[in-house]
Amino acid sequence: MTRDGTSPPQAGKVTAMMKITVLMRSDNIRLSHTGSAPVYVLENMTVSRTESTAATFEALRSRLFGLAYRMLGSRAEAEDIIQDTYLRWHQANRDRIETPEAWLVTTTTRLAIDRLRRLKTEREAYVGQWLPEPMVTQPPPPDRNLELAADLSIAFLTLLERLAPEERAAFLLHDVFDVGYSQIAAVLDRSESACRQVVHRARERVRGDRKRFDVPESTKAHMLEKFLAAMEARDDRALVALFAPDATWTADGGGKTAASPLPVTGAERIAKLVLNLREKFWAVDRVVEIAAINGETGLCIRDGDRITATLSIATDGERILAVYAVVNPDKLG
Repeated sequence: MTRDGTSPPQAGKVTAMMKITVLMRSDNIRLSHTGSAPVYVLENMTVSRTESTAATFEALRSRLFGLAYRMLGSRAEAEDIIQDTYLRWHQANRDRIETPEAWLVTTTTRLAIDRLRRLKTEREAYVGQWLPEPMVTQPPPPDRNLELAADLSIAFLTLLERLAPEERAAFLLHDVFDVGYSQIAAVLDRSESACRQVVHRARERVRGDRKRFDVPESTKAHMLEKFLAAMEARDDRALVALFAPDATWTADGGGKTAASPLPVTGAERIAKLVLNLREKFWAVDRVVEIAAINGETGLCIRDGDRITATLSIATDGERILAVYAVVNPDKLG
């Protein structure tokens, strides 16, 4: 007997009065016995689960951002959606989530639909022509996937503005992200047959008005170099020859920079516009360079380190069919 009236511990056994710590390597749980009853201290479990949660999300971040950006046409808005999605993912009971990717895609899509509904009203009151916020990177490699670039292009995203938010979501999920109709039905809370009809109508509205030409990036680069040379030489005839007779020039200034409120149509009018812009707005330290605009070869105009304009083109490989010029400083920061 001990002085407190209890029996002494037998050799080889552990009592609750003895403090022990066992590290279970399989799931990093620290087990401590203190006092008269066992206490389980899950010291590393929270950190491990948080890291797993973040790793799962990061593995899908690019896909989720691509979906949100195509839904909204804005990097800033897309980043907000991704942040909101992550917060919800972090707070969710993941024991009840069977497929993390499906859950994340569904959440991102629904948040983007709600955001786009609000943006539609703002864009209806937008000053002049609204164009998507461009993403500028280094020139793409010659073997870049043409289909991928086409589904990210300024021209394609501009066409998507014709669709209602749910139409846009269904079309993008199915035709761009290869999501099945059963999941689309769950996202939109509709039947599969209804989703098939939505996608079909959206596809007709978008693809029907979309001129598709698989033109190598090297061809686009060569055409843009000819455009720059003609502009520098102030050669209106060479400029006219570069554009299709019914070509269009659409500029987005957002009411903050000089830009035509309506698209300019016709090779002659576009050539005149280009030369006028060259004379009125060209600065000594202004630089024009070939860059990837939303994955396609385009032009980036800089004043020092500041981007002042981006130009994207649609072409059949022989002549320029359309130009999309973003000069709104809010979209170029």
